[in-house]
Amino acid sequence: MKVMMPIRLLRMHASSRVRVACAKHALRSYSTAGRFPKSSLLGRKIIGATVFAAGAIATTVFYAPNLHAEAPIKSGDLKESRIRLKEVQKHGRNAETKWVTKGTRVYDITDWIPGHPGGEVILRAVGGAIDQYWDVFTIHKKQEVYDILESYYIGDIDPRDLVDGAVPTIHVDDPFKSDPERDKRLLAHSHRPYNAETSKEDLGTYITPNETFYVRHHLWVPEIDESKHKLLVELYDGTEKEYTLKDLMEKFKEVNVTATLQCSGNRRRHMTEESRSTSGLQWDVGAISNAEWTGIRLRDVLDDAGFSVDEWPSDVKHVQFVGEEAYGASIPIDKALDKRGDVLLVYKMNGKPLPADHGYPIRVLVPGTVAARSVKWLKKIVISDEESTSQWQRRDYKCFGPNEGTNPDWDSARAIQEMPVQSAIISLRDVSIHSKTDRQLRQVYGLEEDSIVVEGYCFSGGGREIIRVDVSADDGRTWHQAELLPDEGKGAKEWAWKKWRWVIPRRQAGRCFVVKAIDEAYNTQPDSYEPHYNFRGNLTSAWHRVGYRPGNA
Repeated sequence: MKVMMPIRLLRMHASSRVRVACAKHALRSYSTAGRFPKSSLLGRKIIGATVFAAGAIATTVFYAPNLHAEAPIKSGDLKESRIRLKEVQKHGRNAETKWVTKGTRVYDITDWIPGHPGGEVILRAVGGAIDQYWDVFTIHKKQEVYDILESYYIGDIDPRDLVDGAVPTIHVDDPFKSDPERDKRLLAHSHRPYNAETSKEDLGTYITPNETFYVRHHLWVPEIDESKHKLLVELYDGTEKEYTLKDLMEKFKEVNVTATLQCSGNRRRHMTEESRSTSGLQWDVGAISNAEWTGIRLRDVLDDAGFSVDEWPSDVKHVQFVGEEAYGASIPIDKALDKRGDVLLVYKMNGKPLPADHGYPIRVLVPGTVAARSVKWLKKIVISDEESTSQWQRRDYKCFGPNEGTNPDWDSARAIQEMPVQSAIISLRDVSIHSKTDRQLRQVYGLEEDSIVVEGYCFSGGGREIIRVDVSADDGRTWHQAELLPDEGKGAKEWAWKKWRWVIPRRQAGRCFVVKAIDEAYNTQPDSYEPHYNFRGNLTSAWHRVGYRPGNA
């Protein structure tokens, strides 16, 4: 077991009295909680990660009896220094001191690295420019963060190395250079990082092909050598155990589970269009897909690592996951260890090795839960008394009231876990009694006149089965029940979506089709967007409406 106790001195800018106060406040908050978290060796040395996760990197607080800060640096004490780019490049990942550039300024961030709330991802930038990383981690673009960075200033890039007054792009590392090529059928919303939804045509099958499974990235796709990749499991008492992928595949029983993953922002565009502006990628109905996953139970791995999976300490509340690219999330311990929860560490998707975009060589699968908790490129698991301190757990994936603005009290809202009831129309198709291609459909449904075939998906979180889908052809004035199509899902509960179909004579169709689903607990969808509006546009699940014009379906 490794013991890590790096108590470092925090260097701060001359104008940072407010940030010292913030740090002390954070320290008091942890003290009043009764004790410091002993969940993780990394967590023992840094409290500041919580500050970052809350979106305000005011400062970093270390697990020490007192908070220390160097005397403010006076501008007169700094001598202007001109530094060649070749010299900066010598201070990379393997150097004793680590430098970065931002713009044309150079910073020695050696003392800051152990306290960096984003973890080791900062090491990707040392010896070069951090500009592109800050463009990805936009949370850095705050004055208090600039102030902290300035306290590490050591000089400027020599003008001889600049092109038009800027650092040449050849010297700027591209974090996205290892991203794979994507299928052209995916509908991209952004490219750096890459985010794309599955087209309506490719949503038509029960199992979504790997190539057209929707992609949600917050960062880049890391380069991982499967033969060298290891998974570290850290227990609540600080003990650790490492596994190679080969260890995991050979030592534990293999399990297959059919599960739907859905982004919390699926259908966000509808909330924006029908209610008010929302923040985030404007997904249509395709930030959801379904696959058969192959892997091993998280419960079995934790048991093997020495954790009591049937009776655990009352202080243990969460299981945290960390990805190779620095993404982090967590789930409640009850879900992680539920014998019927089907939480897996997966290495296959639809019978094939995980694609790079979907977590190769290993990821977490948390079925029935928002996809943001199914961490990709998994490198570390931590048993903890607190949630992950990442911004994706403490900020991004939360919902607020319709009246709450864009600067809410993030700590007041719970992180999204299980998903609500969802359904969508993915296809409206005219069927003619004179068409040879529609002959089979006419026979199956006994159609004797021109009709419309309406199809879509439905899903509910927590493994709750969809028991009914209601469809209307006249904007909700009258309703009918759709046919739930058979499937062959695998798992302890209903983790996968259902496909549905409804056929109606064309003469009965109005101008707007509507769908809503009901799960086994009789949860259903709200009829409009305003009642569950939130500025992030998360968990959009109102009745889905699609306009219809004869001849255009």
